[in-house]
Amino acid sequence: MAIAMPVYQEIVEFIAGGTTPSSVAAYRPSKAAKARVEELIRREKSDGLGAEETAELEHSMQLEHLMRLAKARARRMTEIDEGS
Repeated sequence: MAIAMPVYQEIVEFIAGGTTPSSVAAYRPSKAAKARVEELIRREKSDGLGAEETAELEHSMQLEHLMRLAKARARRMTEIDEGS
């Protein structure tokens, strides 16, 4: 599962660098991370994936879900702060 590390590492570095609600709301994964997930999805639909790649795709999807939740919360926090 070493291939999954770049996507995971991007998020770890983003969080470790310090975040604000605005930076969380604005976060976007790199082009390389997006391309890797797109490739895995395409291959899953056509040829199927091995166990490691299936796990990588599942982890990527979980991270995406987590970031969507965090971004939604960050947007609400930003709206509250701007309304004050």
